[in-house]
Amino acid sequence: MSTYIEARKNYAGISPITRASGKSHTVQARYVRNNRLTDALQTQAFSALQASPGARHYYDKQREREIGYNPALRQLGNRLVGILHDCLKIRTLYDEATAWSHHAHAPAA
Repeated sequence: MSTYIEARKNYAGISPITRASGKSHTVQARYVRNNRLTDALQTQAFSALQASPGARHYYDKQREREIGYNPALRQLGNRLVGILHDCLKIRTLYDEATAWSHHAHAPAA
């Protein structure tokens, strides 16, 4: 992951804090963040659930893993920031099929 995407996710407060020392390993939510940006990403993730089949499928997969409502929305927001970063990096418009192609599920045979 590039430092630019990490910096954007850290600024938005959506990347987790991972601490590892010896035998212990913890992952915690980031509390120091830009609250307005975090709220906007939460709203974007919530809106994407109805507008984007790829986002809905990604969110449903997180919920199947027994992740709570808010953490699943945060992960979706994190993924959406990654997609936005890729669009800006390669200077292209958002495309649903391209953005979620690696998360697409295979049809049942």
